Amino acid sequence: MTAEQIDGKAFALTLREKVGTIAAEFERKAGRKAGLAVVLVGDDPASQVYVRSKGKATLAANMASFEHRLPDDVSGGALLALVEQLNQDPAVDGILVQLPLPAQLDEQQVISAISPDKDVDGFHVINAGRLAVGQDGFVPCTPLGCMMLLTSRLGDLSGLEAVVIGRSNIVGKPMAQLLLDANATVTIAHSRTKDLPAVVRRADVVVAAVGRAEMVKADWLKPGATVIDVGINRVPSNEAGKTRLVGDVDFAGASDVAGAITPVPGGVGPMTIAVLLRNTLVAAHRNAGIDLAKDAV
Repeated sequence: MTAEQIDGKAFALTLREKVGTIAAEFERKAGRKAGLAVVLVGDDPASQVYVRSKGKATLAANMASFEHRLPDDVSGGALLALVEQLNQDPAVDGILVQLPLPAQLDEQQVISAISPDKDVDGFHVINAGRLAVGQDGFVPCTPLGCMMLLTSRLGDLSGLEAVVIGRSNIVGKPMAQLLLDANATVTIAHSRTKDLPAVVRRADVVVAAVGRAEMVKADWLKPGATVIDVGINRVPSNEAGKTRLVGDVDFAGASDVAGAITPVPGGVGPMTIAVLLRNTLVAAHRNAGIDLAKDAV
């Protein structure tokens, strides 16, 4: 068996095109573009790359992009004042504060200061609560992107056994909730799980989000399982002084056992920004009081 590769890059491109079309319609109806504000504190190179790519993607999707760059030593008060200013700005529908923040800043305090209705990252405790009780709110972009890939390939997930490896607030917990809402039987596994390979081997669906390079081996998988690899790990390349990206799953080995698998790169990664744009579009419609069909994006 050779697993089918789930092409997140192609799916994300289709989603971004759909978002761009609806965003143009929104501009005609609202008399303004949907707007995403991104706040970057400091000069972390990886964060700069992420912010730049988000800005380009926002503009390409017929939306307005507002970038705010603050120095590494900015005070908590100054950052919170900026967040409040963005909360009140009618041109801004979504607010994203790029993480991680410098050590002197309280990430949870900053996330909590963002209006839940502009929290397009889905990290606010109110949006986490809405997800937990089945109300409409914003879902973190990566797990929602994973869910889109899963339902695109498998359709109805009812009755399937799913194992999520990792319990972070950003991926693991919301991913488990989405799977539960889709009527899957869900296990959240983690570093303290006893006999982790045996637990994973039960699963029809495996979502790996632990941040450990190639931890999930082929013999952990049930034949024919669908594997979503959220991990992005940089490891030494065969070429001296160079590195390469790998996931949390041993892709080569797993491809001989799984029915379908996301590659790294080109799997889950492109979905995250596409879903961020989707969430911003949804926020814009809500903030402007314009109806958007539930399954439009």
